[in-house]
Amino acid sequence: MEKAKVYFTDFRVQVGTSLLQKLRTLCLAAGFRRIDMDGKFVAIKMHFGELGNMAFLRPQYAKVLADLVKEQGGVPFLTDCNTLYPGSRKHALEHMDCANLNGFNPTTTGCQIIIGDGLKGTDDVEVPVKNGEYVKAAKIGRAVMDADVFISLAHFKGHEMTGFGGAIKNIGMGCGSRAGKMEQHSSGKCVVDEELCRGCRKCAKECGSQAITYENNKAHIHKDLCKGCGRCIGACSFSAIRNEQWDAGDLLDKKMAEYAQAVVQDRPCFHVNLAMDISPNCDCHGENDAPILPNLGMFASFDPVALDQACADACQKAAPLANSQLSDHLDQPDWHHHHDVFLDSNPNVHWKETLEHAEKIGMGSRAYELVVLK
Repeated sequence: MEKAKVYFTDFRVQVGTSLLQKLRTLCLAAGFRRIDMDGKFVAIKMHFGELGNMAFLRPQYAKVLADLVKEQGGVPFLTDCNTLYPGSRKHALEHMDCANLNGFNPTTTGCQIIIGDGLKGTDDVEVPVKNGEYVKAAKIGRAVMDADVFISLAHFKGHEMTGFGGAIKNIGMGCGSRAGKMEQHSSGKCVVDEELCRGCRKCAKECGSQAITYENNKAHIHKDLCKGCGRCIGACSFSAIRNEQWDAGDLLDKKMAEYAQAVVQDRPCFHVNLAMDISPNCDCHGENDAPILPNLGMFASFDPVALDQACADACQKAAPLANSQLSDHLDQPDWHHHHDVFLDSNPNVHWKETLEHAEKIGMGSRAYELVVLK
């Protein structure tokens, strides 16, 4: 099988040019114009950032893609689906307010915003998954599936549940309706090790289902209320919370890959990852910790699996940044070194399973040729 091509450029620019011009050049070199967009609706899937988070992609990057779409006669719109947990994106009205407050509007992006799964996160369509082993029909936001062409614009960063968030997570988890997100996260419930719990209550603030209470200043998770979303695991600074099902992380990764398959199968797609401001956790947090790695560059490909693999490989080759969650862990005398930047940043994660399963079900190939542009 021929290797997939992944196009890459770094963030260096000469006086008189800009990163936006570099992104445009990258997309054109990667074959963006090979997609027939004339008169077609084009969904540009991205994350608008949680209020308080500053690591999300700037809206000007989205405008580069929207302008390219319009040059080819297409009708672009930005989209994302609603969330399960507390924050500022649980329903479409606050989601659009959040997007606007973070700078996303028709003036800055050159196109409209449509929340993919509707007002309450219930406007979805069941999409059969080709070669699906865990999900037979994914629940995807209707507006996402109504588009003729699909483009993923992802902020590549660390993640407290899946190791990293790139194209596959942007597509699979991001395009699932609220019911779809629930299905992906439903593999196991979280439990607390009371000996490690400090009673700081950070986990309860992150819980979207009011499943966490405190007894004798120790967290207690009510299984009948827990959704299994894992945000409490990422919130805990003392490793006191884990998923009780040993393979829950693997199953989340595999379900997420199958959800992504449902979105991209049978229609033209293009994928862009920007590996910058590589925070240890997801942009869904209302804060972002210092980057764990330096800004690496922009990547583009027709193959989302090869794209994420290339970004993951680039991260593994990068030197950890000082005064970050990753370097703090590595500096601990008793730290168990995984020699893996994602595991050393968030030790409970699984990430290779996402790429392995995505390749297995035919979404793409982990083998790639990196084409470097200056």
